[in-house]
Amino acid sequence: MDCVFCKIAKGVIPGFKVYEDEHTLVFMDIAKDVDGHMLAIPKKHVKNILDCDDETLHHLMTAVKKVSNHCVDACGYDGVNLLNASDESAGQSVPHFHIHIIPRKKGDGIDAWPAFNGAKHETEELFQKLRME
Repeated sequence: MDCVFCKIAKGVIPGFKVYEDEHTLVFMDIAKDVDGHMLAIPKKHVKNILDCDDETLHHLMTAVKKVSNHCVDACGYDGVNLLNASDESAGQSVPHFHIHIIPRKKGDGIDAWPAFNGAKHETEELFQKLRME
């Protein structure tokens, strides 16, 4: 078991557990990049959303919603950012599916959106490629 998130889920590595149930764990990110930064993971090891089965995804998203609502309803936040990178090509650095939960307050000065350089292809062209029939 070389996966750091599996080790946290199994208690081999300590973590600040915000929420836990049979299928999921939400713990504090120790990067100290922004206040309140949490990571939600399935306890079952899956690399990312691309190989995640529907039941595991359902449990994870239910936990993400529960923790997000708790941030707003009980902790004084106004909203949350949810961030995910699936695959190394998208910037995924830990090969265990995880969703970043970042609690937000109005006017907190956090810019959680990536800076894009602009599209290189026409929307219609990409629509033809991406649409599902």
